[in-house]
Formats: sequence, C-alpha cells, structure tokens
Amino acid sequence: MKRKTGFDPTTLEIYRALYTSVAEEMGITLRRTAHSPNIKERRDYSCAVFDRAGRVIAQGDHMPVHLGSMPLAVAAALRQTTLAPGDVVALNDPFAGGTHLPDVTLVAGVFNQRPEARDLRLVKKPRKPQASSLKPLFYVANRAHHADIGGATPGSMGMATDVYGEGLRIPPVHIVRGGRVAEDVMRLVLANVRVEAERRADFEAQIGSLKTGAARLLEIIGRSGGREAREYAAHLPRRGGRRARERGAHGAHRSRRAALDSHQRLAPRAGRGRERRDLAAHR
Repeated sequence: MKRKTGFDPTTLEIYRALYTSVAEEMGITLRRTAHSPNIKERRDYSCAVFDRAGRVIAQGDHMPVHLGSMPLAVAAALRQTTLAPGDVVALNDPFAGGTHLPDVTLVAGVFNQRPEARDLRLVKKPRKPQASSLKPLFYVANRAHHADIGGATPGSMGMATDVYGEGLRIPPVHIVRGGRVAEDVMRLVLANVRVEAERRADFEAQIGSLKTGAARLLEIIGRSGGREAREYAAHLPRRGGRRARERGAHGAHRSRRAALDSHQRLAPRAGRGRERRDLAAHR
C-alpha cells in the first residue's frame, strides 16, 4: 500500500495529530493571554494551520463559523499582501473571507531560516538565506471576536443598515512587519475602537498565538525535516476530501434506506387512518 499511495498511512496519522495539536495549543495560548471576556470566557476564537499553498491541514476544536470561512481570509491575505519572516497580516473584511466585523483574522507565515542537516553536509559554509528569497513552509492563522471594532453601537453589533455603520472595515494589511508591530496601523485601528487598551492586548494575544504555532511547526520540521513535513501536509487535504466523499456516499445510501423504511412504516398507518375515517363517516 505504501508503494501505491506514496506515503505511509501510519505516519500520515501521526502528522495529522501533530498539526492538530499545534492548532489546539495556539488556541490555548490565545485564551490564556487575551484580556477580554469574549475570548477568555466565551472562547469566541479559532485557530488553524495551513500548508504552503494556503490549504487547511489542521484546525482546533473551535468555532465552526470561523473555521469554515478562514481559508478565504487566508487566501485574500496571500493574494493582496506579501508575507516575509516576522510579518503578520490582519483583516476583518466580510468581502475578503471575513464574517462580521468584530471577528478579526491574523495570518503569518512560518519560515525555516536555518539550513537543514543534509544541507550542511553538502557545503562547508552554507550561506544564510536572504529574507526576500525565503518561502513560507506553512501558514498559521487565528480569528477572534473583539469586544468592539468601532461603529455607532458599543460592541459593534447594533442594528447597522450597512457595513460602514457596523464598524471599522480592515482589508488585508500588515499589523506586524519584521517582528515589530506596525504602530501606524495599530494607532489607526485603536483610534476607531472603544476600550483601546483591551483591544491592543487582544491583538497582542493573537500575535503571540501565531508565534506559538510557528515555533511548534519549526520543532516538527527540526525533527523530521522540511521536505517530509511538507509532503505529509500536502496529503492531508486529499485525505480529508476522500473521507468526505466516502461519508457523503455512505450518508446518501443511509438516507435513501431510511426514507424507504419510513415509507414502509407510515404507509400502513395512513391506510388504517383512512379506514377509521371511512367507518366514522358511515356511522
């Protein structure tokens, strides 16, 4: 089976668990370091790991409405910006994969700036890769419901008649560049929200969550090598699609069978009901 599929199913399951644990730990970090009750107590947040093509390979047991649309937000961030090491992009635009405006998504790339062991054997003095030539091995993203993102109503959840009345609409922009917060962008956001100290703290918690995810992914790469980690990551979306198709076919079969069974059970009852109505009419 290994020759036919090109991968070891047992190893694939190990990688699936590893990547899922990364997303879960990102969520734990976000919850413990955030300041607002929305994140700490209501747990209105989600975290996920993406491969270098921007496809979901793992997600935490978080908010389905976030996780279902987060790939569109990541795709918009990759399409409209360029992520270098230490960069973080923020967005909440509903027309770029967002949901409602209080849900702000942060996206970062995961870069391996250290040469792997096999590269060290090929050359005596490996060159340090330039930041401009580096390509991300993975992406990490999280989405959190901020207690306020501007607008006419505190909490940014009022009866707005359009998106402009709901709050501040953020297209994909760099909120961190080269590991440093882009203070001009942060000041612009905080000037349009209520309780700005809490908003900044929640943004910093999201950034810290991304750093946790990146660190854990680099640990996985350090143990097994970037090539193997990427190859098994690429298999996970295919595996998920295959299992969804199998379950869909099985579910359709069960639905048809259930419909036939229910029809057989209900038909005699309907007949008895008509017989009773006929007898009552004769009486």
